[in-house]
Amino acid sequence: MAAEAQTIAELSRALKARDTTAEVVLERCLQRITERNGTLNAFITVFEHEARAQAREADREIAAGKYRGPLHGVPISIKDLFDVRGSATTAASRVRQDHVADADAPSIAALRQAGAVFIGKTNLHEFAFGTTNEDSAYGPARHPLDPNRSPGGSSGGSAASVADGMCYASMGTDTGGSIRIPSAACGLVGLKPTIGELSTEGVVPLSTTLDHIGPLCRSVEDAAILYDVLRGGSARPPGKPIDLRALKLAIPRDYFLSVLDPQVASAFDSACARLRDAGATLDDVAIPHAGDVAAIYLHIVLTEAAAYHAKTLERRSEDYTPNVRIRLEMGRYVLGEDYARALRGRELIRREVDAALDGVDGLFLPALAIPAPKIGVPIVRVGATEEPVRNVMLRCTQAFNVSGHPAITLPCGSTTEGLTTEGLPLGAQIIGIYQDTAGLLQVARAVESVVAARAENYLGPGRSR
Repeated sequence: MAAEAQTIAELSRALKARDTTAEVVLERCLQRITERNGTLNAFITVFEHEARAQAREADREIAAGKYRGPLHGVPISIKDLFDVRGSATTAASRVRQDHVADADAPSIAALRQAGAVFIGKTNLHEFAFGTTNEDSAYGPARHPLDPNRSPGGSSGGSAASVADGMCYASMGTDTGGSIRIPSAACGLVGLKPTIGELSTEGVVPLSTTLDHIGPLCRSVEDAAILYDVLRGGSARPPGKPIDLRALKLAIPRDYFLSVLDPQVASAFDSACARLRDAGATLDDVAIPHAGDVAAIYLHIVLTEAAAYHAKTLERRSEDYTPNVRIRLEMGRYVLGEDYARALRGRELIRREVDAALDGVDGLFLPALAIPAPKIGVPIVRVGATEEPVRNVMLRCTQAFNVSGHPAITLPCGSTTEGLTTEGLPLGAQIIGIYQDTAGLLQVARAVESVVAARAENYLGPGRSR
């Protein structure tokens, strides 16, 4: 992929000026998929012929002066939970291998209307019920920088496809962190808007209460472009930059920073120091019941997932991967009173996050407590303790699915400070005011200018590993 066009914003300018063509860009992406998908297993389905037709049409329209906006002619991958008309929506499960969508999900229809080129459907943790992408009917997706490691999940194939230069962005889902976790693991930007802001219609659910959709991409500007289109509008020019000397962030330290890999803690502390040096104010804040989030989350997700899968669990239990089947079966035993208590707990967490955000522009914390874990390793050492991989990967993100606040991850540090000794990226996370995702994106652009290396500095288009 052309080194001069690493982000959607950069590529869109080149396409609009006809310095390159959608066909040329697409062929580079398809070549990358040919070279690397056998190793990374990022894609379940590649839309080779359909994508070429879309790219040719984009070039014809742009040449005729019918430019649709910054997504016109841009290759995008789609997590295989979204309906794309005429293609299978497998959810990475044998249970749904024969399901073919007869219409686009509204989010996909918006991208199609904007002229995006759909390059394929990406691998995921089966039914989005996991953080490592290991449990998939199609085998695990793998990290572009180390194929022995997970790219995170559940949108792992999406993250791998963007980070490795197979496309410019991907659509993912996020119920407990499934956009933000793989974005952090792979050195990307991942946006989860406010709950309910973007339609989840036409997307296979995990939890109807906690499901969100959003983009994985390479810059905050790209996330804003995609967000505007997904909301049903056209991409807006960036607003006036926030003066870093007026930026106020709060760090919810007690729970979220209490279990961190030492390299994550060091990179986050360095990011905080750079923000303070740039004039930003960072103070600690409490979310008193943060320690209850995991139980609240679990009782909601298990119950709702088990209800959705009840019929197929009875008829086709053997078609689920074992770990996902066990989690779904656990949901059958959650008491109604525990589910109701969890829903009340959700409202408490929302109020406490609102209170933590009072008087500040956002919360600032790590996005992922550990670097990308090795595939097949269920327990990881974090400092002096051993933690279940799934639990520790959700620790920094799931609270904000429970509360519904908008959240964004971005690479944490320069090309040296933001990498582990193994060369793996680390991510920071910003939580925004409820119902103000646009405001969060403005805050994120300011933070990005100080703390974030661009994703291609880790690997990115045109680079091999």
